[in-house]
Formats: sequence, structure tokens, C-alpha cells
Amino acid sequence: MSTQQAQFTTYIIGETKKSDENWKEILGRYLFHWPLFLIALVFTIALAFVYLKRYKPVYDIKATLIVKDDSKSTNSKGQPLDDIGLTNNAQLIDNEIKVLKSRQLVNEIVNDLGLWVTYYRKDGLFSNSDGLATLDMYKDAPVKFVLLKKTGKLDNEGVKIRIIDAKSFTLYLPDKSTKIASFNEVFTNSFGTWKLIPSRNILQSKDKILFMAISEPETKTLELQQSIDASLSSKLGTAIDLTVSDINDKRGRDILNGLISGYYASSSDEKNRELKNTLDFLDQRLASLNGDLSTAESGIENFKSSKGLTDISSQTKISLENLQANDAKLNEANLQLSVINGIESYVNSGANSNKIPSAIGISDAALSSSIEKLANLQLTHDKMAADMPESNPEFDPINRQIKTTRAMIKESVKNIKSNLLDTRNKLQSYNNKFESSIRDIPTDERQFVNIKRQQSSKENTYTYLLQKREEVAVKYASNLSNNRIVDNAYSEEPKDPKALTYVIAFVFGLGLPIGVIYGRGALSTKIISAQDISDVVEIPVVGELPYEKSAESTTITSNKQNAISEELRALRIKLHYLHGKRETGRVTLVTSSVSKEGKSFISANISKALSLAFKKTVILELDMRKPKVAEYFGLSATHKGLSEYLNGKANIADIIQQVDKNSNLSLISCGSIVDNPSELLEKRELAKLIDKLKEDFDDIIIDSPPAHLVPDAIILSRLSDLTLYVVRQGYTDKKELQFLKQLQNQSQINNIGIVFNSLQRVKYGYGYQYDDSYYSNNNSSFLKPVFGDFKSRF
Repeated sequence: MSTQQAQFTTYIIGETKKSDENWKEILGRYLFHWPLFLIALVFTIALAFVYLKRYKPVYDIKATLIVKDDSKSTNSKGQPLDDIGLTNNAQLIDNEIKVLKSRQLVNEIVNDLGLWVTYYRKDGLFSNSDGLATLDMYKDAPVKFVLLKKTGKLDNEGVKIRIIDAKSFTLYLPDKSTKIASFNEVFTNSFGTWKLIPSRNILQSKDKILFMAISEPETKTLELQQSIDASLSSKLGTAIDLTVSDINDKRGRDILNGLISGYYASSSDEKNRELKNTLDFLDQRLASLNGDLSTAESGIENFKSSKGLTDISSQTKISLENLQANDAKLNEANLQLSVINGIESYVNSGANSNKIPSAIGISDAALSSSIEKLANLQLTHDKMAADMPESNPEFDPINRQIKTTRAMIKESVKNIKSNLLDTRNKLQSYNNKFESSIRDIPTDERQFVNIKRQQSSKENTYTYLLQKREEVAVKYASNLSNNRIVDNAYSEEPKDPKALTYVIAFVFGLGLPIGVIYGRGALSTKIISAQDISDVVEIPVVGELPYEKSAESTTITSNKQNAISEELRALRIKLHYLHGKRETGRVTLVTSSVSKEGKSFISANISKALSLAFKKTVILELDMRKPKVAEYFGLSATHKGLSEYLNGKANIADIIQQVDKNSNLSLISCGSIVDNPSELLEKRELAKLIDKLKEDFDDIIIDSPPAHLVPDAIILSRLSDLTLYVVRQGYTDKKELQFLKQLQNQSQINNIGIVFNSLQRVKYGYGYQYDDSYYSNNNSSFLKPVFGDFKSRF
């Protein structure tokens, strides 16, 4: 038997239109979960409070010094070096920074300041449970740890005490026992022999717990090297900015000031090393000449005495004076050649020794500047070699500079040596002439002149070298570092992190719940909004029923007014239009994809709503596997029903039950549970029954099994005018929409309208909030919208 199929009209009341979520809906979705935000904010702010109690401000200690380029001070023209880039500021500063951060220099700071021992005092409620306090005492420590003999590694070692009085303390042993000990008492443990010396302020820490963290000086040196930041202040200058961070500003200042002092002392020593080499050279020559000069003077006296010679002729005096003057020049030339030969030998040897030959007596400014430059480069090279192997690529720039400077010195030496040899040859020829003129004088005078000449030559050389030594000695004594301090170490008050910390805590307190809620929604596979439905299927949402935690089996009654009751009444009105405004004989199938989506609840309540509108209504309980409708109405589940009727064991009068007295609502229950409900529903008797019911009832509501689990709903849809397909918010999986789309495309179910059930609009940020206060005269608590259904707000 065929049934009339009423098509949807082009105008459908309440069809959900696509719209973007507005900010109110989004805000409402998040505010619904206010307990999450409250818990998160309390937690993050509590963490911030504890953090601030344990937090110790970190000071940024800074200092600035200017490094002078010695090559520019000794070579005023600067051109020879500048042209090859040896005076490039960046290279100069890079070398000096390596010196400032060298292991040798930093290690001296660590040992001088005793930084390998850190003193802590347990102080306040929020100190660490192991007694390692938040107060770093540095030089204010009431005791001093003295290591008398080291026998093991110091890393991760510590000494913990409690001060009793000025003479004794409690020592906490590794096995967690304690011992009363005295100051200056010698102790021996795994790392060595040590003692504690009390300071003047010992009694200020009476009954306080102290902890001394001990580490290897080399380990502390490496840590300090990494913490010191040194950088070029300006590309155009030679100023170096030094920075170190420390929770103890006094210690930080001591570190930078000590570093600068050590660097200056090292710089002065470097500058004096070349002068010391020159002094040593001059002292050796003077010592040798002093003996020769004494011998020569004695020889003159002995000669004059033995020969009875009192004076010499005027001509002989003139010849002697000329010869002496020429000898002085010749000696100076020979001395310069000796110096040049020493420099030439050093350069040609390729040795990287810090014993660079002196350029004493050489008046060539370019050569002197190059030798000084080579000395500085070699010293920098040696300092770098103390911290890293020669194979390190950082040696490449300075090695290139050393090689270039050596080449310049070699070329200068070649030219100067050539000139000196020419000068010496000329002076030697003059000497030959003077010596020739002396041969004509008497023998005794000639012998005297030769002796006097030797004595005078040694005397002139001695005087010349003595003068040079005085010049070098004065320079050595007054030589100071050319570097200059711009700013001694200083520290500014650290910024108070309280406001920022609480702001961050507040942001995280809001951000964490937002992330959880958003992530939960983004990763959810459940249907949340009508938009999720319309994105997949072109089926209108004909009803939206709100979530009602306390909903009974039949929510709607004649005198009950709440949000869900009104939505059921609205759905009842829509059915009139969905059935093409027919007044009688309307067959509506109610189904869903899976169980627990609310189809039986909706079947019972829409039937009740129709009966309250004076529509004679019958509900058919055709979910013959899990029937619930009879139970909803409080009727007997054992009453004869559809299974008995379809098997010919009962007639229509036997199976129809009146739900209420004087009610327009009737029920035909499923009857006995059978093993073959699908085959039973295929019987023609069911179609005949529905045709008969159409004659007697205005509305026939069929409660069917879930369509995705069994085929019963598809069978029953052939007997229906309209199918209400129930989708439950936050429960129905989105993939079920693909199944529904397949049913529609294959025309297995026609005239479908979706009922969106169990909406929690604020929770999911969809639509508006239902408020029962509009529909009821009951004075419910004004806090119900805030605290109602508390569990679901998480």
C-alpha cells in the first residue's frame, strides 16, 4: 500500500542559515567554563608568588675601557701599516677581547677573589629544602673556607654548618649525622684537608645554616669565561664594553675591576718585555767594554812611563783627533750593523719567540714601528696559545699579520744594511788615509797614537751605549699602559619583576584554559553547531532542543513552561508546514544514527505536544530491539503490541493503549521482543495498520531504531511522510553526517528534517543561551546561570 509523500515547501520555518560566529558567542563559550579559568588563574598566580619569594634579582654589571693602538702612536704617518690593514680596529679589539677573556687572566680573578667557593645562608620561608639558601653572601660570609691540601676533585662538593657561637659550629656530615666542631679545626674528607676561619661578623649569623658550594677553580674559570661579555662599543673606535651578570652586584663589580686591573698589568708587562731585552743587551755590551776600556787606559799609562813620553806634536794631535772622530762613526756603523744582523737572523729563522731582537741605535722609524708591532702581535699570539691549540682557525688572522710584518721588517733590514755597509766602507777608507799620515811620525808617537786610538774608540762606544741605556731605563721605569678606563665597574638597580611576573602569570592563567577549550573543540570529531551539519548535508535543521539535565521522560505538559517545552511546541508548529499543511493522517518517522541521541525522548514528547494541541495522536513503538516509549509513559511493557498484531495474534483494538484519561494520545507498544524485527516490519499488515490509523488519527509518530545500526528505519521510511533525523550536540560523530548524506543521495530516506538535540549553547559557543526564567513564574536563584550544572563547565 502506498502512502502519500508530502514534499517540503520552499518556505520552511526556522531553517538554520549559515552565519559566522560572532564575538559574543565565542566569549560565551569560554565564559561557560569559568571554573577552569578560576583554577588556572589561582594556580599560575600562586606559582608567581612562590617564584617571586624565591627570586633573587640579577644585576648587570658593566665597565668600559679604551684600548690604544700602539702601532699608530709609534708611526705617526701610519701609512705603511694602514695600507695593509694592520691597524684595523675590529682586528685590534678582537685580539684584545681574547686577551681579556683568556683563561690565564680569568683564572687569576677566580683565585684572587676565591670564586671557587660560594657561601649561602638559609634564610626565610622560601629557601630550598636542602638548606641551599637564596642568600648569596660572598664577602659578607661569616666564615672563610681554607683548603689546606687537595686530594680529590672539588666539583659538586659542599660543606654545611650551623653556627653555634664565635668558637664552634655544627657540622652536617655526608651520612646525615652531625658533629660539634671548632673553628680553625682541621678536617679531612674525600676532596682534601680544610678548615673554617671565623670572620668578625660571625655572631650576626648565630643559629643560621650556612652552605659552602665548592668547585674546581678550572671549572669556575670556564663558567666565568662564558659569562663575561666583551664587545666593541663602536666600529669607529677602540672602546670595549665589558658586561657580567651576577646576583651579587659587589662580586660582579669585583670581577670586572679585577679583570681590568689584571689586563692593564699584563699590558704593561708586555710593553716592558721588549725594553727589558734591550737593557739586557746593553748591559752585556757595557760590561764587556768596561773591562776593555780599563785595560786600554792602563796600557796608555804604562807606555808613556816606559818611553818617557810626556807629550806629542801638534800635527800628531790633529791626526789622532781626526782618526778618533772617524773611528767613533765607524764604531756606530758597526754597532748598527750588529743590531741589523741580529734582526735579520731572527726574521730569517722564522722563530715565533718572544725574544725579539732590540732595534737600539737604529734611527729608521718604520723599522722600529714594525718591530714593536711584531712584538705586540707575538705577545697576543702567545696569550691565545695559552687558551687554545695552534690549529684553531682563530689563529689565522694574527698569523697572517705576523707573516706580513716579518716581510716588512725583512725588506727594511735589507735596505738599511745596504746603506750601513756603504757608510762603513767610506769610513774605513777615511781611516786608511788617516793611518797613512800617521806612519810619517816618529815611532814612539805612532805607537802612542795607536794605543790612544784604541782607548778612545772603546771610550766613545762605552759612552754611546751608556747614554742609550739611560734612555731605555727611563722609558722602562715610566712605561705605563696606554689603555684608559672610561667607566669603572658599576651596576644599576635591577628592574622589579613583580608586575611583569604577575602579568605573565595572568596571561598564562587565561591562555591555558583558552588553549584547552580551543584545542578540545578543534580536535573534536563531534557535531557542535548547525554549521557543522550544513557543511556536509543540504538538509534543514527544523528544530533545536536545549539540553535539560533534569529532563523527565515526558518533559512537556499542559501547564509546564520552560525552554525545552517551548522548543517542542515550536517543532509541533513546524510539523504543520512540513506536512504541507495537512491536518490529518500525517505520518512522522523519528530516527537517528546511533543510540542515545534522544530519538525516543523526542518521539514521546513531540507526540505529547501534538496531543496537547488537540491533535489525536498515536505513537508506534517500532524500535523492537530496545523499546523505551512505553516506559517513558509509565505503561506496561508486556501489553500486547505490534509484534502480536503483525503475527496475527491480536487486532487493532487489542494493541492500542490510552496514555492518559481524557487524553488525545495513544500508544501502540512493540509487544513481545522478537528475533526477526526487520522481517516483521516488511509485512503488508504494517502498511495496512498505518492506513487504518490515518483514518482515525491526525498524527502518527513512529519511533524507529537507529538508522546506521539496523535497516528498520529505511523500511519504515517508505511508510512515512516525513523523517525527523535526531543529531545530538557533542555526542553525534561528524562521520555520521556522511552516512546521512548517502541515505539522501540514494533516496533511501526522503523528506528529511534534522532535529538538533541537547544544545548547550554557551558551553559550545553556539547560538544564544536558553533561559527558563522567561517561561516560568518560579523564582529560581540568580546564581543558577553561573553555578548551574557545575560539572559540565570543566
